[in-house]
Amino acid sequence: MKDTIEHIQDQNKLMSQMRTWLKSEGVIFQAFPPWVNPFGGHQQMCKSRVLSRLPWLHLLPRSMYRGILALFGENKSTINSLIHEVYDTGISSNRFFGICKRNQYAIIHSRFYFINPHYEIKFSLKPRKLWGIFNIPIIRDFYTTTVYCLLIKI
Repeated sequence: MKDTIEHIQDQNKLMSQMRTWLKSEGVIFQAFPPWVNPFGGHQQMCKSRVLSRLPWLHLLPRSMYRGILALFGENKSTINSLIHEVYDTGISSNRFFGICKRNQYAIIHSRFYFINPHYEIKFSLKPRKLWGIFNIPIIRDFYTTTVYCLLIKI
């Protein structure tokens, strides 16, 4: 599952249900952008060139964020999508790890990327792992464009 869980309303329920689909020797690949990363609000989909390039815009309080989107001319469909499918469902790496633990998954491998591997195709940027100095749980999500994890049932 790549770039999916951050759009799911009940992420815990999804991970619980996935246990029933996974064979005992199965492995889940999970990748997601942490909510607080510079573009974790998916604001790059905005029509406004200013908003689409404004990092951390989505971290504003909900009403202020909605108001700024409207002020810059984003249509209601885009605003509703950004609020209900991204803002309301954003996930941090720590919350994801907690969901895994509650649902009895072991994380057998995880990697935090400063430059997402798929940015090589989209933007011609070479993938870069998050540097050790930034890989401190309380701040790493602010600089992580994607988290890759391999999970197994325990």
